[in-house]
Amino acid sequence: MKSKINLYLIEFAINSLLRQKFKNIFILMVLIFLTSLLASIFFISNSIKHELNSTLRTLPQITIQKLKAGRHYDMNLSDVDEILNIAGVSDAIPRVWGYYYFANMGTNFSIIGIDEFENQYKETLVEATKTNDFTKALDENSMIVGEGVKKALEENYYKEYFNFIKPDGTFKKVNIGGVFKASTNLESNDTILLPKQIALEIFGMEEDKITDIVVKVANPEEILTVASKIQIIFPDARVITNKDLEISYQNIFDYKSGIFLALFVVSIFTFFIIVYDKASGMSSEEKREIGVLKALGWKIEDVLKEKFYESFIISFLGYIIGILIALSFVYIFNAPLLNNIFTGYSELKTDFELPFIIDYNTLFLIFFLTVPIYIASTIIPSWRSATIETDKVLR
Repeated sequence: MKSKINLYLIEFAINSLLRQKFKNIFILMVLIFLTSLLASIFFISNSIKHELNSTLRTLPQITIQKLKAGRHYDMNLSDVDEILNIAGVSDAIPRVWGYYYFANMGTNFSIIGIDEFENQYKETLVEATKTNDFTKALDENSMIVGEGVKKALEENYYKEYFNFIKPDGTFKKVNIGGVFKASTNLESNDTILLPKQIALEIFGMEEDKITDIVVKVANPEEILTVASKIQIIFPDARVITNKDLEISYQNIFDYKSGIFLALFVVSIFTFFIIVYDKASGMSSEEKREIGVLKALGWKIEDVLKEKFYESFIISFLGYIIGILIALSFVYIFNAPLLNNIFTGYSELKTDFELPFIIDYNTLFLIFFLTVPIYIASTIIPSWRSATIETDKVLR
């Protein structure tokens, strides 16, 4: 019994677990549940954070929005020329965009007006103009929709076209010309791309009006300086930098992460209750078993090895099964309920697919939070019982 891995001890440990199978199955199920819950929390958080960071990289450097009575208001198209004259500005792109409330599903579509002859403010729209002819879309009165929008419209029997309700109460029929797919689902799932003239008509805006202006700065170090100059020229406007948007996104993420943190604390607390119960002492039957083994000639070292094998088998099995369940739950079934904590309960958000992101630090963290601690909770009381004289244990 002096070899590092003793197959006889492993066999004995397995048989020992089987002798108390109901108790050990219960412990295994609890370990699997806690491990899968912890892993699911981390997997969802890592995937959402990856998607969020990918989205942040596509945000405009500076966005200018007109405010009236504290509300977002239309800007004049002529304001673009005034911004282009500011030193440090490499481009100023007028945007026509907004939200359209789809009452049948109680959700909002994000509508973006596209003019393929203008510069686009992000790569996703550049790719969209390359793969779709928006001049033809204007002639054919059609639009390009995100995958979530496409599904939502089909569920409500809009398979070939959709009737937008304009501010004056009249209808605007627009054909569905294709499906829009961006690099991130957060960006494209609820999006509708259509020619800018059609977007202006749907929103009831005049041709010389725009929603806001996106500004590109040649030197990223001068973003704050350029933003200050714009604020002086347009004192009634709200000038938003990409840093402001990043902080806002991060605050939302951190707020919702607090709910996950609460689940994490509850899971860890439950696990340590089990550990405390195991470490507080052994049952009389387990003590008697150790006494019998010592009477048969087992050394303290052999007893501890056997208990190590027992605890390792059950904890490692719980860890592996828990991780596999979490992977399936998050990346195959898309984490129902837990996913909604971050993405919300909108009908369009239910189709958001979490990107497959595996952080090995997370796997190691969960492993060290479960397996070694459970092993220690078994070894310590076993060592205490094994050091007691055999006759006392048997009595």
